[in-house]
Amino acid sequence: MTQAPFHADVDEGPAGGRAVWLTASDGVRIRVGYWPCDGARGTVLLFPGRTEYIEKYGRAAADFAMRGYATLAVDWRGQGLADRVAGDPAVGHVGHFSDYQADAAAVVAAMPGLDLPAPWHLVGHSMGGAIGLRALMEGLPVASAAFTGPMWGIELPLALRPVAWALSAASARLGLGERLSPGTKAESYVLAETFEDNKLTTDTEMYNYMQRQTRAHPELGLGGPTMHWLYEALFETRRLSRLPAPDVPGLTFLGTDEEIVSADRIRARMDGWPGGRLEMLPGGRHEVMMEDPATRTRVFDMAVAHFDAHGPD
Repeated sequence: MTQAPFHADVDEGPAGGRAVWLTASDGVRIRVGYWPCDGARGTVLLFPGRTEYIEKYGRAAADFAMRGYATLAVDWRGQGLADRVAGDPAVGHVGHFSDYQADAAAVVAAMPGLDLPAPWHLVGHSMGGAIGLRALMEGLPVASAAFTGPMWGIELPLALRPVAWALSAASARLGLGERLSPGTKAESYVLAETFEDNKLTTDTEMYNYMQRQTRAHPELGLGGPTMHWLYEALFETRRLSRLPAPDVPGLTFLGTDEEIVSADRIRARMDGWPGGRLEMLPGGRHEVMMEDPATRTRVFDMAVAHFDAHGPD
């Protein structure tokens, strides 16, 4: 574990944020960032979504710190400053979705050495929600879990689902696995899409925050997913949907205007999660931790109440 770059000029997180390099069991180097909190009652283990990077969650870390929790976030393989795993570093790619579990295991192994207090509580956003759910099923040592817009299914029109499966499955056989998925671009989403057309947030200032980070440090940005990533994601979310919920207290937030992940899969999962709770956020889009101030306050207050309820007696 050695020191890694940390862009404190753009994170807007609590003082003392830093980052380290970790090496997964297969030799891929990932980056972990963390923000300490004096007198913390525990640590949020934050699993980001596809395209994301540590600094994007600086403001979220500040919200958690204000409520008494330290935060750790990870650059998954293929994004942020972690090793890129495609020939073109601008595209989102993974060999197998299970590779992300090697990253998660490296993070868990490093946690004690980072002096971040237990208990740990998972927050999984989007793709990080799929990685986190799988990790919970495999024994991730957390006291509770919260999810925001988790990728437990990908939102696709009914007529396009068989096409997506067929094209993504055929891509590897045709040597096209690292080609961009149809309808996506090699440019970072927040730079390619105007605020008016974005599916992430209704809050202009939060969208500007994401844009400022990517413009200041373009090496953090990532474009659309490859055909092979799409196939792996479709296959993993289908497998997860067929497994029982883990024995961990679960809370999920879903915006009513979600257009990126499958709301139906989220509802089905939470309906079958004993003691689990689904909170709908009126007008919220995909990034509910980066929505308007009222929505953000509701999300962080409820998440921390959930953590507190499942912390030490």
